[in-house]
Amino acid sequence: MVDPIIYFLLFLKASLFSTGGLSNLPSLRQDLLAHGWAKEGFFGESVTIGQLSPGPNGLWVISLGYLTYGIAGALMALIAITLAALPVLLVSAGYARIQRQRWVPGFMHGISLAVVGILLTVVWSIIKQPGIDWRGWCIAGVAALLGATKRVNLFIILLLAGIAGYFIYR
Repeated sequence: MVDPIIYFLLFLKASLFSTGGLSNLPSLRQDLLAHGWAKEGFFGESVTIGQLSPGPNGLWVISLGYLTYGIAGALMALIAITLAALPVLLVSAGYARIQRQRWVPGFMHGISLAVVGILLTVVWSIIKQPGIDWRGWCIAGVAALLGATKRVNLFIILLLAGIAGYFIYR
């Protein structure tokens, strides 16, 4: 049974301590799986829906909220990510004063690299799921290569991967 207060606080915490986009995915994955409130597949589905939907990448959490706790979960996720963005306004006022400090670019670079490392661990844990064989690795590899070129639209990559998965795994 989902505790609505804890559920909301988990989404708020993940949003407060993220840098936007998919950076809150590791925290949400860890917390929701630990409570038994999500299935591993929900994260891939939510990210896909978020990537296909118009608007910011960070809105994928609304899909995750819906998949894990229905309409109430989607609303709580929306409120959590909105509330988390409000302190940015306060921080931006202070950042204008410190942005010229020598330590700021290095600090921000370190945070960016940490986010990449954390996302790679999540990707690894998702791709290690049972049922991912060499064919799945091939689909993931080709999708990564196409995405790295930045010449192929994300929607086309997802569509091609879906079609390949359909024909390979049916």
